[in-house]
Amino acid sequence: MALSEITFRLALIQLRVSSIKSDNVTRACSLVREAAAQGAKIVSLPECFNSPYGTTYFPEYAEKIPGESTQKLSEVAKECSIYLIGGSIPEEDGGKFYNTCAVFGPDGTLLVKYRKIHLFDIDVPGKITFQESKTLSPGDSFSTFETPYCRVGLGICYDMRFAELAQIYAQRDCQLLVYPGAFNLTTGPAHWELLQRGRAVDNQVYVATASPARDDKASYVAWGHSTVVNPWGEVLAKAGTEETVVYSDIDLKKLAEIRQQIPIFRQKRSDLYAVETKKS
Repeated sequence: MALSEITFRLALIQLRVSSIKSDNVTRACSLVREAAAQGAKIVSLPECFNSPYGTTYFPEYAEKIPGESTQKLSEVAKECSIYLIGGSIPEEDGGKFYNTCAVFGPDGTLLVKYRKIHLFDIDVPGKITFQESKTLSPGDSFSTFETPYCRVGLGICYDMRFAELAQIYAQRDCQLLVYPGAFNLTTGPAHWELLQRGRAVDNQVYVATASPARDDKASYVAWGHSTVVNPWGEVLAKAGTEETVVYSDIDLKKLAEIRQQIPIFRQKRSDLYAVETKKS
């Protein structure tokens, strides 16, 4: 790998999401162009970037993939010659709805489509109750994609709580995990950064999360604080709550050094335990 490919710039777009889909998509594409102009090679949008987050909104805003929103993402990825992780949108397919991330390459090709596999169904009495499964169906496959820099693994929001998914991606040689996500004002302060740092250290990978900006008037208020964590567990970059673009230079030489210094992959006791996939 050439020296220029050992380090690359990642950008996370913390978009302010409104109820007007076309405005969300237009502003997202504008911020993607801004990120590319700042040298970003991989750019991620947040979870549910074209729609308000909520079970009543998912069917109303849902699209096919390819479709109107993802066509715009394909075009801007090609225009800017970047890898674009399209956050997520509500997807309709065969009468079912999914929380889906589409990824586009520098030529505008749809590289992979990831459907959130762990649906966000929680009940914290007096604080928050939410049930994605009221309208959404879970995905049933893993998604990774190749870049000239490294292999990237995808999850969405609640998926980050499941260590097994990150372990499987590490087994598949991913060096960067990206989770578009919208934690809330209960789980955000408690677990958002903690989970990212945990997944990063457990698997000696970079972890990035792209959240929507906070809108205190929304029915679901996102935590914000889009973040990049390195394999040592250090927070390299972190947004506040406003609409912004977060940048971080991802150093794969640093990752290799950490894996050499603390060689956990060689030390795992496969004679005693394993995390295995039931399907690809």
